[in-house]
Amino acid sequence: MTATSPLDPSEGRLIAPPDPYTLTPDRVLAAPSTFTGSLKHLGPGFIMSAAIVGSGELIATTALGAKAGFVTFWVILVSCFVKVALQLEFGKNAIYTGIPTMQSLNRLPGPRLGPHKTHWTIWLWLSLQTLKVLQVGGIVGGCALVLYMGIPALPVWAWAILSAASAAVLIAMGNYGWVEKGSLIMILLFTGMILVSLILLQQTDFAINREELVSGLTFSLPPATVGVAMAAFGITGVGGDEIMYYNYWCIEKGYAAYSGVNDNSPEWAERAKGWIRVMTLDALCSMVVYTTVTAAFYLLGASLLHAQGQIPEGYAMVETLSRLFTVTLGPGAQVMFLVGAFFVLYSTLFTSTASWSRIFADAFGQLGWVNFSDPVSRQRTIALLSWGFPALWCVLYLFIKLPVLMILLGGIATSVLLLVVVWAALQFRYRELPKSLTPSGSYDIWLWLSVLAILGVSAYGIWQVS
Repeated sequence: MTATSPLDPSEGRLIAPPDPYTLTPDRVLAAPSTFTGSLKHLGPGFIMSAAIVGSGELIATTALGAKAGFVTFWVILVSCFVKVALQLEFGKNAIYTGIPTMQSLNRLPGPRLGPHKTHWTIWLWLSLQTLKVLQVGGIVGGCALVLYMGIPALPVWAWAILSAASAAVLIAMGNYGWVEKGSLIMILLFTGMILVSLILLQQTDFAINREELVSGLTFSLPPATVGVAMAAFGITGVGGDEIMYYNYWCIEKGYAAYSGVNDNSPEWAERAKGWIRVMTLDALCSMVVYTTVTAAFYLLGASLLHAQGQIPEGYAMVETLSRLFTVTLGPGAQVMFLVGAFFVLYSTLFTSTASWSRIFADAFGQLGWVNFSDPVSRQRTIALLSWGFPALWCVLYLFIKLPVLMILLGGIATSVLLLVVVWAALQFRYRELPKSLTPSGSYDIWLWLSVLAILGVSAYGIWQVS
């Protein structure tokens, strides 16, 4: 991983950029007090949005709309909103401690294993990655299949290799700023494409009318749709993975460095509160983006497929929707939809490469394998992992060639991981958070609603399986 460094005007040599994981007094900065000023410091949420909107939204959410129609639309909206409180708790932890996720987990109470006495949550997280690695391999396959639908000049396996290699190159050559800008570009592309698709839909026989939309916002839940609704809650919105990644992006954006080391002074508390407000705005803006795209996919499924009783499985969903757009609006609409679908999937591959390389480098540091605290060692490890993971994901897809199954297996690991995130978030809130940063009662209600909703869905899922 390389970064563009400024020149020292007096000597004409490169100056190393400040290390975001090292808190120094010279980087302390008061948070902006205005809304427009805060907007200039957004960024981690762009990466979050690009990571969240992936195969779940493109395939599973659309399929849920096809199965249930408009009646469970409200579940999608509630799901996207309620989980953000957990994300905020992790983001706050990054700001007031200045340390990333794995180091924060390693400071929590509980059993420790291995020669370096590493916390049990890190070992559990590592064990779950054996399934998660299959999930991202499925994303590589999804990118390849969508590219093949649009440009069949190359075979699927070639598109898979090109997709993985391009993600490796883009992440290994760039720093945080590049990841943020790349995510923003892809967000604008896939959000624009999907919203245009939804608008064009209104010019066809499948147009969504007011009564249908209102029926999806009445908070009713017919018994036959309970299972579908629970599935919708589980797969939409921010997941355990993205919540754990968020700390790295908050730190690399500078929120922790601007707050400075916690010296228990009123000045530090004021700065930290200010940057927590900026981080909260960042998370809420991210929520608006991924909720909008998720809702658009759900409505496409409910309007185009539900009435016809069509519920395609896996990536056949993309082919079916693109074909329906061709029938109703012409070949140009199909191309536009495929472009949007590609960037939905590729944005997840892009951000996964960046996120996995950082969180694994941090985890390896807690296991004693690398020195994450040393900027040179950290950057070298991140660069190597930026090449290693895309190569692994691509190989897994090329050998297994079952992208939908690979994604579903990863989804199981995501569900377990979300329970770990819930436990850690409560530890952060009630054991780690400085008293000077105690939130309002309404925030705590939001946090507990999030916790109870996730636990309730998990309990329902266990009951369904048993």
